[in-house]
Amino acid sequence: MFDKSKRALCGGKSNQIFGLSPNLAVILVLVAPILFSMIAYPSTFNLSWNEGRGGFLFALAFISAEIWGLQLNFYRKKYYVVICLTALTIGYFIALPLGLRDSIISAAPFYKVQLVDSWTWMWDFLVMAIYVLSSQMVLFGKKWHKIASAGAIYLAGSALILSLDAFFPYDSLGPLQIIVPSYLQIDQWVIRLIDSHLMSLGPGVPATAQGNLLMLNGLHGHFALKVFWPSAGVHSMIIYSLVMLAFLLKMDIPIGRKLVYFGLGVIGTASVNVIRIISLSLFALIITTNVAEWETFHSLAGEIMFLPWLGIYLASVVSLESKRARNEAQLCNTSSISAASDAVDASSESTGSP
Repeated sequence: MFDKSKRALCGGKSNQIFGLSPNLAVILVLVAPILFSMIAYPSTFNLSWNEGRGGFLFALAFISAEIWGLQLNFYRKKYYVVICLTALTIGYFIALPLGLRDSIISAAPFYKVQLVDSWTWMWDFLVMAIYVLSSQMVLFGKKWHKIASAGAIYLAGSALILSLDAFFPYDSLGPLQIIVPSYLQIDQWVIRLIDSHLMSLGPGVPATAQGNLLMLNGLHGHFALKVFWPSAGVHSMIIYSLVMLAFLLKMDIPIGRKLVYFGLGVIGTASVNVIRIISLSLFALIITTNVAEWETFHSLAGEIMFLPWLGIYLASVVSLESKRARNEAQLCNTSSISAASDAVDASSESTGSP
């Protein structure tokens, strides 16, 4: 099912690194900068995509999941090179509070950055993406993308989204804003359906969408939202596309099935985005219109819904293709046995008595 290049790292033989299995040693060295950041700056690990390093945790999960099942044999020298890259990356995180972050912030006006927070977090994800990519190229060679690419691509995708948010915030990036009105119209229809048939959400019309504006009137009063492309889940669609393409690239299956899996995932991701917007509306309609409390829920809802969905979908694709491969292998074995039996029967007939 998967490309055979994932079964071995490279030539050379090293069964253990510092007393650890090759898999565990590689995982630990690749995620070392993340672990250091968690220990040094625990308060920065918010789950919101543009408010901290919470995305590092998902990169850690991708890296660990992909490498754990590999059969690794490699030269120690390559591992030592990666250790040097790890030290340099950790050095970046050490330097941030010592003046490096101030330098990054001071450079923002020169590049016409609109949102400084997204600009500063972008560099963290960019540095980590370059580090993981470089390390995997050292360890895995030219075929790194067919072995363990999801972590690096997730980090690079996150850096891309943060850069778009830094330079083109709110509705300044027209193509990404196009989908927002459609999502809000669906939200309006679902909210009104709930109000009409399931439960009362408040006096009057509970939801009215106009362009990228959503006006809510619920149990706790009025609440208005101006929705921009990041809040509509466009970033999750981009992340999904990058990770899924990396995942499908490794799978040895017909291109037609790859396109089907990708298309179904796009539909699923869009559905998750709509559910997220509906849940944010219901939160304001039913629970509270307090802006601080709503913002807290808003900052967590996207990752809480999208990343589990992505993990479940990828696992489902793997399970389905594994089952298909087993069935095809069983069918092939059955056919081989049948053919061998027919050959034996034919041989017996040709040598039998007249």
